[in-house]
Amino acid sequence: MRQAMILAAGLGTRLKPLTDTMPKALVPVGGTPLLDLIIRRLMLQGYDRFVVNIHHFAQQIVDHVGQQDYAPLVHFSDESDQLLETGGALKKAQCLFRDDEPILIHNVDILDNVDYAWFRRQHQADEDAVLLVSRRQTKRYLLFDNAMRLMGWKNIETGEVKSPYEYVRRTGLSQHGEALNMFAFSGIHSFSPRLFPLMDRFPDRFPIIDFYLSVCHRAPIVGLLKEDLRVLDVGKVDSLEQAENFIQSL
Repeated sequence: MRQAMILAAGLGTRLKPLTDTMPKALVPVGGTPLLDLIIRRLMLQGYDRFVVNIHHFAQQIVDHVGQQDYAPLVHFSDESDQLLETGGALKKAQCLFRDDEPILIHNVDILDNVDYAWFRRQHQADEDAVLLVSRRQTKRYLLFDNAMRLMGWKNIETGEVKSPYEYVRRTGLSQHGEALNMFAFSGIHSFSPRLFPLMDRFPDRFPIIDFYLSVCHRAPIVGLLKEDLRVLDVGKVDSLEQAENFIQSL
């Protein structure tokens, strides 16, 4: 039994003019809506419960899912009143999940080469969240110690560091003066429902990374490095053609 949350509530502004008339979740790649591609792929890897958050053209998504054979597996978290960002979306939807198994978090506009049966096996029983990371070059990195425990976040362009550890904020180094490992977050992560009570003090709307950075000193939040990770952001019109080739290469 495996459960996942598909983040599908965004406005899809980078996909205009397509998203002037449809939600990005229903933008087709090779004739198949993004939402269908992700759900059917996860079903093949044993997932049987999906929570989909909705906002932009929400009813179109509800109507589309209602016509699919996987409809009984889908539960909707309605954000029509307000977009809640990644952390707020998860907090709002918590009652829709089973409370005894990790939740895979996946954006509707991301294609990747992850074996999710493998990814799920990497989430150990004593870990509260597993963040899939890579060596991709970016301006913003997550910081990990040598045991891959999350220690902080750094913007290498501005030098800004976020961390619950004073010594990391002050020096950007570990407690023993060692350099921390810097990896790029893929946006794909596995979340234990045990973390939900720690979200109580958070507002309705917040990014999930802000939450992880606020609790990583008292909850085991770990990184998982996938050296051959391939991720394609289908959030822009010019990436749709690449997306068809990407799917065929999997």
